[in-house]
Amino acid sequence: MKILLTGGGSGGHFYPIIAVAEALREIAKEERLFNLELYFMSDRAYSRQILFEQDIIFKKVSAGKRRLYFSPRNIIDLFKTAIGVLKAIFEMYKIFPDVVFGKGGYASFPALFAAKTLKVPVLIHESDSTPGRVNIWAAEFARGIAVSFPSAADYFPKEKVVYTGNPIRKAIQAVSPEGAYELLNLEKYVPVVFILGGSLGAEIINDVIIDALPELVKKYQVIHQTGIANFKIVSDTAILNLMDHSNKNRYHPFEYLNDLKLKAAAGVADVIISRAGSTIFEIALWGKPSIIIPITESHDDHQRRNAFNYARSGAATVIEENNLAANVLLSEIDRIINNSVEREKMAAAAKNFAHANAAEKIAKELIAIALEHET
Repeated sequence: MKILLTGGGSGGHFYPIIAVAEALREIAKEERLFNLELYFMSDRAYSRQILFEQDIIFKKVSAGKRRLYFSPRNIIDLFKTAIGVLKAIFEMYKIFPDVVFGKGGYASFPALFAAKTLKVPVLIHESDSTPGRVNIWAAEFARGIAVSFPSAADYFPKEKVVYTGNPIRKAIQAVSPEGAYELLNLEKYVPVVFILGGSLGAEIINDVIIDALPELVKKYQVIHQTGIANFKIVSDTAILNLMDHSNKNRYHPFEYLNDLKLKAAAGVADVIISRAGSTIFEIALWGKPSIIIPITESHDDHQRRNAFNYARSGAATVIEENNLAANVLLSEIDRIINNSVEREKMAAAAKNFAHANAAEKIAKELIAIALEHET
């Protein structure tokens, strides 16, 4: 049995794909399907180490973005995509998978085009409340469509859609405060604000946090994932801002959090501040109140739509970038942390929104399609 996975090169696409791969391995073991082979086709590996650990074979194909504004790069990217499509057809013909799982994004187009051309069954997943162009196109020939937000179903043929939630890796699903204070060098009995900027960080959020730091650390501890590229400038600026502050040791910047530290930080957080990408689903599964700050210029405004769709569940509040300032953020943090009833309501709403078994649902359907294709 051969299953090919494809998606854009960002963590928001890659890690859910890995979650599905993990679930595929587990089900194959339970069902004694010893011949399972997994492939990942995209324009970049994102993490070769994780692919190696999951025994996933990487097939690189070029892909280009289609921008909705004039740019010379559109012409270059058109050629990149054409070359990628030809290579994808060639590579997929050699592999001839039993089913293709598409996570969306421009980098999934060559693989999905190849699957359509070779008549390989396709299952796609849409993370956002407003689908991207590739998934809208692929929905025409896909066997099934899984969605993370119920509102996304409105854009697809109803008979094909299943509301699964977003796949999340097992390693970060369960969080616990045990050992977190020692691991992260935190004080007990001081509330924790956790800023989760993703592996690339969020520069606007970082700037506002730096401005708010002197007030924040008077009452709270701050765990701040800055992003790898931003770590030095953020941590250096924070040191200057807190130089004479009596609570300067309450600020804990990290360029990146591995799974252990991520679970620890989430376990002790009283409120989480985040963008409106796939991290929303992790926060929901952790059952934590959150303040969501969507990217203003995201494609098709999908981050803003994601943020407000999630906020309607009661699990989060939204601050848009044009309203984001240190005093506004401080006020919202205070409102949530100082109101235990509100915090508990938000936590309950987050857990109600979460779908812990999304990866398993998708994996079961992929295996069912693959077994059917084999016969």
